[in-house]
Formats: sequence, C-alpha cells, structure tokens
Amino acid sequence: MTQSDERKFDPKMLEALVCPQCQGRLNYDASTQELISNVARLAYPIRGGIPVLLIDEARIIDPD
Repeated sequence: MTQSDERKFDPKMLEALVCPQCQGRLNYDASTQELISNVARLAYPIRGGIPVLLIDEARIIDPD
C-alpha cells in the first residue's frame, strides 16, 4: 500500500462511537486525525483510518 492509498477515516462512524472514558460524544478533527472528547478532555488518534479508542493511547487536551 502506498502512502496515497492510505485509508481515510469515515466520519459516519461517529454515529456508533463514544468516548471509552465518559461514554460521551466524539468529534472528528481532520487536521490532526484525532477523535476529540470534549467532556473527558482526551484526543484519540486515528491510524490508517482506524480510531484507536484506548485511554492509554489518548492525548490529554490542555484547557484553553
């Protein structure tokens, strides 16, 4: 698979996904390829078009 063939995240998946920590809604950030939980203040990475919904893999979002 070449880099141009890399799989993309399908935003329709958001209808079925929730934050594993708080069970809240996730928002897709295309620029960082992350799923954001505003309630839990966590950003879950998307790798190869697949969300990695593991709390240990999430990045903590600093409050603004």
